[in-house]
Amino acid sequence: MVFNWPPPFSLEAIVPHAACPRPEAFNSSISLPPGRALDICSELQSAIFEHRIIPGTKLSEDEVGEIFGASRTIVRSALQALAHSGLVEIKRNRGAFVAEPTVGDAHEVFEARALIEPEIAKRAVNRVSARQLTALQSHIAAEHVALAEQNMGRALALSGMFHLTIADIAGHRVYANMLQSLITKSSLIIALYSIRSDAACESHSHHALLGSFEKRDGDDAKAIMRSHLVDLHSGLNLQERRGTQISLAEALAGA
Repeated sequence: MVFNWPPPFSLEAIVPHAACPRPEAFNSSISLPPGRALDICSELQSAIFEHRIIPGTKLSEDEVGEIFGASRTIVRSALQALAHSGLVEIKRNRGAFVAEPTVGDAHEVFEARALIEPEIAKRAVNRVSARQLTALQSHIAAEHVALAEQNMGRALALSGMFHLTIADIAGHRVYANMLQSLITKSSLIIALYSIRSDAACESHSHHALLGSFEKRDGDDAKAIMRSHLVDLHSGLNLQERRGTQISLAEALAGA
């Protein structure tokens, strides 16, 4: 689940032959080739999204390397990629830390998404193909599975990819670049401040968006997307909060 923009993904890559998305397809947001560093990114990202590793946690190169049995060079590449995606902050002479979005950050991120995503959805309606519609349907099915399994990390990744896929369909590179960063920040904000188990993205909203795509109704898609983002924003408990810190080894047990 990693990012390199413009991302080298297409709907066919995310949902090959209209099948449910594969885990490796979630790694489209991190600028790393397949390999150990990318695997470490995926494990850390899941742990962050599932709130097993809380914001502000230090990610020591030595400790992460020991947990994963990886060299400092590989760990450093993984942490730098996570920093590029916005999930990690690298502080001069202090090391890498999980990003700490504030309440103000949360408001700004969702306000920014509300400004651009409705227009993205409207543009996408006029460009979506039958194959892309089928792929989006399969993507929603995968979201259902993740939510049913209470796999928050996967659900957040799928939700973000759904929105990025719509941006890809819309074909507006500037909007897509902006949304890439906003989606990563949104996922961390949702993991930190969510008060609903389905806040990864209410699947009924994604179904409604798909319906507007099938009807080729751009105004409807725009209105649904706007309402969807308001619902996501309102589903957050925007008070300063922190979880209970556990050791990295415990958080990444089984990685």
